[in-house]
Amino acid sequence: MRQDFTYTSEQNPHAIRSREMLKKYPEIRKWMKPYPLSAFWITLITAIQILTGWCIVHYNLSMWWVLILAYTVGAFSSHNLFVFLHEAAHDSIFKKRIWNKVWGVFCNIAQGLPSAMGFRTYHLLHHAHLHEYSNDADLAFKLEAKLVKNIWWRKIIWLLLFLVVEAVRPIRIVKGKTFDRWVLFNIVFIIATNVAIFYFVGPWALGYILISTFFSVGLHPVGARWIQEHYTYKEGQETYSYYGPLNNIQFNIGYHNEHHDFYRVPWIYLRKIKKLAPEYYDNLYAHTSWTKLILDFIFNPKRDLYQRIVRNRSEEDRSIKQTLKSQEPGFAK
Repeated sequence: MRQDFTYTSEQNPHAIRSREMLKKYPEIRKWMKPYPLSAFWITLITAIQILTGWCIVHYNLSMWWVLILAYTVGAFSSHNLFVFLHEAAHDSIFKKRIWNKVWGVFCNIAQGLPSAMGFRTYHLLHHAHLHEYSNDADLAFKLEAKLVKNIWWRKIIWLLLFLVVEAVRPIRIVKGKTFDRWVLFNIVFIIATNVAIFYFVGPWALGYILISTFFSVGLHPVGARWIQEHYTYKEGQETYSYYGPLNNIQFNIGYHNEHHDFYRVPWIYLRKIKKLAPEYYDNLYAHTSWTKLILDFIFNPKRDLYQRIVRNRSEEDRSIKQTLKSQEPGFAK
């Protein structure tokens, strides 16, 4: 078993690749624009979750049915909302930032947890400080990795509790505001909607929503995404895409290398980037099954939480600043 992460002093690979690709394929810039139709999907999925919760209450379904529906319909739907919460964090739904924040919070209604604004802060840091231990909350605590080790039953418990793990990791982060008026709004608004669902739809409707969110982040095929994106499966490669069939119902969230290269490109156009420039992506290791991945991660003793590359830099690299700036609207080449 590994005793530590793998360390690198190499530059962020996405900074290099995106600059090269923009020179070779300047037409990529036309896809760096918001996609407002995402708001329709957020509304529809939210309605599906609340309607499913209403059916559970109306038909007085047993606890077993609640769990079955939460693991099937609910987990996939809640994960969909994580996808769009992620789109909102990158201001990829509307032009004005305030409306992206509002719709990010709206995603939380059918998840039951006020995570949108916290996620926005720490996910943007993840992009700007990829794999820097002090500024990337996607990396496990060293103590966390040491406790879980490569033991299968500990990895199962870790996945079951991953929602809690994700909530705790930001305490390690040096940069980023932990609390502001938007975070307060997020908390107050979701408490209010939870109370409304509990009172007007029923207690088990809210229970179904919360259990769905619990499944969608951990021990579930879609939970494999948290492993797929950055756990090392090829020496030296930091980021991994998933090109399996669940992209069709999970809004291309598997196209993670493409997303890190061009964070301003909404989900709808990510496949076009790969199709336009196969020479940049076909040689990279990619996953084709989330189910196979999560089973391999759990039962393969070679897999543990140290299976990550960590960047030695403690300060933001100038070239990354330039790359991020180059993808801002109105940037002049």
